[in-house]
Amino acid sequence: MKPSKSAETQTATLAEIARAAGVSAPTVSKVLNGRADVAPATRTRVEELLRVHGYRRRRAEASRSPLIDLIFHELESAWALEVIRGVENVARDAGLSVVLSESAGRLSPGRTWADQVAARRPHGVVLVLSELDESQRALLTSRSIPFVVMDPAGDPGPDVPSIGATNWQGGLAATRHLVELGHTRIGAISGPSRMMCARARVDGYRAALETAGLPVDPSLIVAGDFHHDAGYRLGLTLLRRPDRPTAVFAGNDLQALGLYEAARELGLRIPEDLSVVGFDDLPVARWVGPPLTTVRQPLTEMAEAAARLVLELGREQEERAATRMELATSLVVRSSTAAPAAA
Repeated sequence: MKPSKSAETQTATLAEIARAAGVSAPTVSKVLNGRADVAPATRTRVEELLRVHGYRRRRAEASRSPLIDLIFHELESAWALEVIRGVENVARDAGLSVVLSESAGRLSPGRTWADQVAARRPHGVVLVLSELDESQRALLTSRSIPFVVMDPAGDPGPDVPSIGATNWQGGLAATRHLVELGHTRIGAISGPSRMMCARARVDGYRAALETAGLPVDPSLIVAGDFHHDAGYRLGLTLLRRPDRPTAVFAGNDLQALGLYEAARELGLRIPEDLSVVGFDDLPVARWVGPPLTTVRQPLTEMAEAAARLVLELGREQEERAATRMELATSLVVRSSTAAPAAA
């Protein structure tokens, strides 16, 4: 049977890559399949030529493992469990398993990880608060392994599929709620400035104050890291001020819990002396005393959307425009917010 034109083109391109790299076609095939028995310098040379030629392995010939790869920049909180649950829900329905990995706090996973993914040949990759460098993207693209970024740390670019949430709107709603209660001196404990979601939440906080005609005091905005310890440490800094805020938007639930601890240590009652709003609506937000007012970020639904999208991309036979989606956030009012005592 005569091969199709597209198959001939792919074969010719593979042969051209082998000639340009000064290696055999089987060596190029080994690189494509993630085999370890290729010298590092040869692998680098072949990978670069694959990228330059825009080589993309045909999906029909790329036998996939029944896996979805899920990678976090950090894996240590209830936040991650909600995401894992969402990806697992979709994987289970599709008869797939989930491979979980962490990049040890780096926003971009290491080259070793990318090589391992290429060797596993999963149905797709979901990256959480992570990003790929150009070489990693080229590696996955050449293997026809689709990828989606969930809650991107930075701007993933117009050609990268991503799933996020309305972080700006959430920060606006959280702060507007405090303003409507009568608070005029409202602090904020943000997340890392390198993360787009953290910046968007603080921008929403600023917008709510400005819309209400309240001044934005830069000294009341402190940068955390989305962890409990930062909420505690920075909470002490804010609450020890002689002109301390009467309310704080904590940026996420873990920092809000740290702020709870700081308030207790200083003898301040929530919400009588201090109103607190978090972000995420983790299950623990309902269990703490008092239950936490927070912005619900639909983490499980976001993870499910990311997993469904990566499987859909894997089924596409033609190129398609990258998909960007933002799921709505919503304010959940509980018992940690009230009118300021002086009101």
